[in-house]
Amino acid sequence: MPIRRLLERRTSRNQLRKMAAGTFGWRDLRPGQLEAMEHVMAGRDVLMVAPTGAGKSAVYQVPALLIDGPTVVVSPLLALQRDQVSGLLSRSGQHAVAVNSAQTAAQNREAFESIADGSAEYLFLSPEQLTKKDVRDALAAAKVSLFVVDEAHCISSWGHDFRPDYLLLGEAVERLGHPRVIALTATASPPVRDDILNRLGIAGAAQVITGFARPNLWLEVRRSVTDPEKRAAVLDRVTAERFPGLVYTATRKDAEWYADALRQRGVAAACYHAGMTSNAREAVHEGFLDDSLEVVVATSAFGMGIDKPNVRFVIHADISESIDAYYQEIGRAGRDGDPANTVLFYRSEDLGLRRFFGSGGPDTEALAQLIAVLATSDKPLSRTELKDRTELSAQRVTRAVQLLDESGVVRIGKRSQVRYCGDPIEDAEAKATDLAESRRKVDQSRIDMMRGYAETEGCRRQFLVAYFGEELRDPCGHCDTCSPPVSAVSPVSGARPVSPGRPVSPARGSRRRRKDAYPLNSRVRHTEWGEGIVMRAEPDRVTVLFTDVGYRTLSLSAVADQNLLTVVG
Repeated sequence: MPIRRLLERRTSRNQLRKMAAGTFGWRDLRPGQLEAMEHVMAGRDVLMVAPTGAGKSAVYQVPALLIDGPTVVVSPLLALQRDQVSGLLSRSGQHAVAVNSAQTAAQNREAFESIADGSAEYLFLSPEQLTKKDVRDALAAAKVSLFVVDEAHCISSWGHDFRPDYLLLGEAVERLGHPRVIALTATASPPVRDDILNRLGIAGAAQVITGFARPNLWLEVRRSVTDPEKRAAVLDRVTAERFPGLVYTATRKDAEWYADALRQRGVAAACYHAGMTSNAREAVHEGFLDDSLEVVVATSAFGMGIDKPNVRFVIHADISESIDAYYQEIGRAGRDGDPANTVLFYRSEDLGLRRFFGSGGPDTEALAQLIAVLATSDKPLSRTELKDRTELSAQRVTRAVQLLDESGVVRIGKRSQVRYCGDPIEDAEAKATDLAESRRKVDQSRIDMMRGYAETEGCRRQFLVAYFGEELRDPCGHCDTCSPPVSAVSPVSGARPVSPGRPVSPARGSRRRRKDAYPLNSRVRHTEWGEGIVMRAEPDRVTVLFTDVGYRTLSLSAVADQNLLTVVG
């Protein structure tokens, strides 16, 4: 490294440490934080993937005070925005504002004015706000210097919490003159990372991945035969745990049932789901944060961005929809670094419910309406014009346009104008529905990966970290399949990212060599299913994520005998 560049880096590092300690009181930055900050200071876009509680917010909060111009933070939940705004004020004394639908027009106008005159450094808003022309114009006039995407996995259709409004963020970045972009998430497997980078238009971003092992979390799966048996076991386990804690269910009805049953056992419990009023959800949120509630029983609607370090357990009464979702949910336990328990109660029959939830087909009505309008238009149309001409909701338009773009039926140009590519209408509809069906197959295959986690006889932590592109060389010693006492927290060592490499040719008669032929993250091509990425390698099998059919687990003996896989590149 040239001397001048080395000195600049050292100066930047010293500035960051001084700002972190003097303004925020952070005397020791955590692994990955300083590296990501240095990339930002050097003018690079950054994707940071780090476990819940790893201090990802610091990656933008500190550099923001050293870079001229305001910082925009896209955050998906109003409650999360409020926590972040108040947290900045209490920790650092820095003025932060939010713009959202819960505030009056006057309050939102004052927020923009404080960003424009420099009295506030941070502006928090939802992705929906960026669809409004006056919001985009105000941000452009303010000359935004940092554009932060929190919970960035929401932009990926490969992710577990996909939100259509996030699809417009890449366009917003370009309209603002491409300020430095920081994408933050706790949950992103290699395909999700690629999707985030592509959709935000930051393919050259520095990637800071800090690891997924979370050694303080005990991992356990409990099998049940009948539903009543499982419910009783869940209640017994929750009441035996140290509070506070979270219980996740697949349905709103079960969230209410478990909360009521726990209250009957003397536990201060409440349910949380999307069918409740906003005031009721807010009361549960506040009660959990101030410890007046010992347990919250929730669907996946609860927990994103919850800043509560002392959660002592996360129990799943039902299997999650994917490994991504499961890891995100158990990551809410033990953020303070102290031991915490995570338990999945599993019946193979419960997989049917998850498959039912993931069996929805493409929105053929929306696709047909948009294709008909675009094919007969003599000019490109904006999403607003498409919404007006079809009377579809903004979300249905956004989701359908993205699908049409990915299938090559339309192209999205400057200023988000949607142009039809000229296919016959019947062919266009077939292209879009075929792509949607491929995505449905991928969603179904994610459930099979959750089944693999629940039924594995190997180390559960090895299974989890492999899914996210890391290799744990030895069993962790702190999950039920490794069988130490629950109270003993053994450090997890040996977790390391595995760089894709060109594997050796498979050799019959050697289980180890056949496994090593397909390392994690290597790209392969299947004779029938096309290209994919190796997501898990075991002595006798390999799991590959294929674009069109999702996750598939293949016998290495069959792979070798039939020459099914070849390495790409």
